[in-house]
Amino acid sequence: MSEFKLHILGCGSATPSLRHLPSCQVIEYRGQLMMIDCGEGAQLSMRRMGLKFSRLTHIFISHLHGDHCLGLPGLLSTLALHQTGGTVTVHTFAEGARLFSQLTDFFCRERSYELRFDIIEPGKRQTVLDLPGLEVEAFPLYHRVPTVGYLFREKPKPLHLRSDMIQFHHVPVAQLQAIKEGAGFVAPDGRILPNEMFTTPADHSASYAYCSDTVFTPSIAEIVDGVDLLYHEATYADDAAGKARERGHSTASEAARIAHMAHAGRLLIGHYSKAYPDEKRHLAEARAIFPDTIAANEGLTIDLLAD
Repeated sequence: MSEFKLHILGCGSATPSLRHLPSCQVIEYRGQLMMIDCGEGAQLSMRRMGLKFSRLTHIFISHLHGDHCLGLPGLLSTLALHQTGGTVTVHTFAEGARLFSQLTDFFCRERSYELRFDIIEPGKRQTVLDLPGLEVEAFPLYHRVPTVGYLFREKPKPLHLRSDMIQFHHVPVAQLQAIKEGAGFVAPDGRILPNEMFTTPADHSASYAYCSDTVFTPSIAEIVDGVDLLYHEATYADDAAGKARERGHSTASEAARIAHMAHAGRLLIGHYSKAYPDEKRHLAEARAIFPDTIAANEGLTIDLLAD
């Protein structure tokens, strides 16, 4: 089974709090680490969670507000100090690429790794990473500045072969890959034997969507429809619904409505305002609409391939 995990490094909102760090998550996939947003404290959280700097290959920035990206210059500098090799790609807007390029060129001119910037166009859906088993898509969110969410989808997996039927019909090794991909088998007597005789269903292809920051927008549900795990910001509870709209954020119950409309498997809420002493109210209001809701917290790890 391939590896596909989500690690929560920070789930607070913009104003500092003693309970939560700013936004940062890490996707662990087949040995690679891919960071989503990089608030202050990201590199310290990586150490606490045992995530190796040397495995970090991609950093996806949702928008250019400080609580989502001010940890990036320090992290990139630390990677240079640790003599990290290979390539690190930062996915961000053109303005972000200019800003972070200037900062890293000033603070860590001598880098042991290659730093690349992948430019995201705001306001449109686009594939930003295409790996052999995984595709990452950026899609528009609706905040006070240009903002994108990210959808991580495993590609369809091959069918499982039935060894008993393969042996019984003396299927040549050269044809096994085609059968795993859905082809039938032409027997020596000319009969076309259906693929279903030789295979069992493929393993489930997991998916994860990251939505922060955004005002409640039903069209987002169409983009992430059917996702296994949806992270949706829930900065406020219902008592501050007006403030949420004014500031381009969502409430916990609005996040739950998106999860319900998207037919999501599970909902993960976060980006909590410091105005609340805990997340009990957020969780209760979300679960009233979408029962399978989890409250994000630093140190939480979710296995996206677990049953």
